[in-house]
Amino acid sequence: MSRARAEMIEDTRARLIASARQAFATQGYANTSMDDFTARAGLTRGALYHHFGDKKGLLAAVVGQLDSEMDARLQRISDEAEDPWSGFCERCRAYLRMAQDDEIQRIVLQDAPAVLGDTGAQQHCVESLRQLLEALMQAEAIPCVPSLALAQLINGSLVSTALWIARDEHPDERLEQGLQGLELLLRGLSLTPTA
Repeated sequence: MSRARAEMIEDTRARLIASARQAFATQGYANTSMDDFTARAGLTRGALYHHFGDKKGLLAAVVGQLDSEMDARLQRISDEAEDPWSGFCERCRAYLRMAQDDEIQRIVLQDAPAVLGDTGAQQHCVESLRQLLEALMQAEAIPCVPSLALAQLINGSLVSTALWIARDEHPDERLEQGLQGLELLLRGLSLTPTA
């Protein structure tokens, strides 16, 4: 495949994803049509079918893009932290705060689970979390337990709480309540009494 053709394919995919992302965020998955995306992107339905199969496939691509951006945001928090434990704690807080972001709230936390179900997308997050927990165990910041099980538990509670926040009429209040509960859990996990 020529470089020009590969760039054209990538440009078409990017335009469709950007168009769908904007529509899903503002109108929701159920209230949008494939014609909305293609017209806004200046493309045909055939392009959408060719690259994504259908509207659901396009949603999966949008969610994949958002997940990557969320993961990069969380990784920056870890990288900029003064120590691994504070980085881990701030990552958990930031994940809950992301439930306040309109785009994440609508697409990732509301529409994606309803339309795509459990696609296994969380496994990347769980593995990333497992690695962080392993490092914390090695640094003796938290007790040594099976890291994958602990990662599943923490990820599950964060996702569930983020959904709980996103689906409420007063998400600011729920966020505050979720953060208070998270602090208690984090103190219980830490081997250092002051953490």
